[in-house]
Amino acid sequence: MLTISAELLAAVLAHAQSDHPDEACGIIAGEAGSDVPSRVVPMLNAARSATFYEFDSTELLRLYRQLEAAGEEPIVIYHSHTSTAAYPSRTDISYAGEPNAHYLIISTRDSGDLRGECEIRSFRIVAGDVSEEEIRTVDGG
Repeated sequence: MLTISAELLAAVLAHAQSDHPDEACGIIAGEAGSDVPSRVVPMLNAARSATFYEFDSTELLRLYRQLEAAGEEPIVIYHSHTSTAAYPSRTDISYAGEPNAHYLIISTRDSGDLRGECEIRSFRIVAGDVSEEEIRTVDGG
């Protein structure tokens, strides 16, 4: 189960909607080994695409160095789908390289860049196996 604050979830949703019609992407970092997401790190979709996302390799390397120095790790890896359901594509599954991370997908296909309802789902992806998990929203952040 992914337990996440309403504040962090709102920040991710806002990022997904602001980047629409391109897919948004980023991570939510937290203390290493805690499984507690604590801060959103929006990233640039280097592909600038409506159909897939790609982290900029230089930005990603810099981020991982910062996380390691701060004793943090990616707890959640998120991205949006702009015209399909919030379910991992074959490409998403093949790029999922963090076996301990929660993979959060936000579908903006029905809301676009407006502040309407978005479909949001969380998954664990390990060695190509996808399992959906419950999202529990808590106060604080």
